[in-house]
Amino acid sequence: MSDVDPRFGARLRGLIEQRQTSYRALAARVHHGKTHVHDLATGRKAPTADVARRLDEALGAGGELVALAAASAPPGNAPVDGPDAEFEALELARRIEASDVSDGTLHRLEQVADHMAMAYAGTPPAELLPRVRQHIAYVTTLNEARMTLAQRRRLLVTGGWLALLAATLHVDLRQGDAAEAWLATAEQMADHAGHDEIRAWCLETRAWDVLTAGRYRDALELSRRAQAIAPAGSSALIQATAQEGRAWARMGAAAETRRSLEQVTRLVSNLATPENPEHHYRYDPAKAISYTATTLSWVGDPAAEDFARHAIAELEAAPGGVPRPRRVASARLDLGLALLAAGRPDEASAEALTAVTSGRIVPSNWWRAVEVYQGVKRSGAPAAIELRDAFEAHRPALPTT
Repeated sequence: MSDVDPRFGARLRGLIEQRQTSYRALAARVHHGKTHVHDLATGRKAPTADVARRLDEALGAGGELVALAAASAPPGNAPVDGPDAEFEALELARRIEASDVSDGTLHRLEQVADHMAMAYAGTPPAELLPRVRQHIAYVTTLNEARMTLAQRRRLLVTGGWLALLAATLHVDLRQGDAAEAWLATAEQMADHAGHDEIRAWCLETRAWDVLTAGRYRDALELSRRAQAIAPAGSSALIQATAQEGRAWARMGAAAETRRSLEQVTRLVSNLATPENPEHHYRYDPAKAISYTATTLSWVGDPAAEDFARHAIAELEAAPGGVPRPRRVASARLDLGLALLAAGRPDEASAEALTAVTSGRIVPSNWWRAVEVYQGVKRSGAPAAIELRDAFEAHRPALPTT
């Protein structure tokens, strides 16, 4: 037997029991054999980073399995560019410069926060979350050190962005209690720092969370509150306005939906493409096409098909050289809904099948895939059988609490 850290197998067995799934069903979701999964759970084999990530996503472990796999990896196999390396580099630089917090330390921490917000578009949430939380812990450590008022504000702002990103990742994983806790922390940091944009993003994030839960009126109210406090011209203002449009669309209010879309168009008309368009909290004007496709597909507008096809073509071209597989999968679901509305269920099923089997639909977005599947099933199209099988194999395990 290899030298395997027993904590990974023990936690994997616990999650399998909690989720009431079988080794066979879990193996199908992570594209491995039942025997291999059983060997991981019993400690006979050590997990690779990729397998740990797949298991974490399938079981909704919130990054626990990823973190345990990284912690148990032999030192010689540790990635030189992993989260531990980021953390150690920051701390070493701080100690070299001084015992107190320096502007250089703060600048590097701000850069790390930006890099993580840019990684959001292409990194599975269960994989990114442990890195984000590690750096939040580092912010907590630095908070005990001596610094000027200006430096403390910079630290609070960086901590606020990281806490907001952690909340967003928990939302993606459908871990509501953890998401709310981090949103409250982000708001507290933003209040102390006087940072209205972070406060607005917190409200916008809550709006998306309740919208995915079917609470459309609450989503509308939260989106409007976010717009009321967001700085003029800010990304938070644009995103909250787009979120209002999606809430109206889910309520079937076509006129209000179009007004929101027109308002977003006005807000982004003179907006330059940001230096890092993949940054989750920097609005990229190119996103408007995807948001329009989503909104129109939800309100049943035939124009959604053209917008969705355009969005897929743009995203698959990897604008800026950055792949955006999650957004591609979402755009395919939008196209599927539009094709259903046009009476073409077989084509809708094909788009949903591609999205589902990509493995890039996070738990918070699974309900959108369900809508397409249910529509295909109601149509009686033969393609529904293949789509059902894909659903069973790729369905994310949602948390039980």
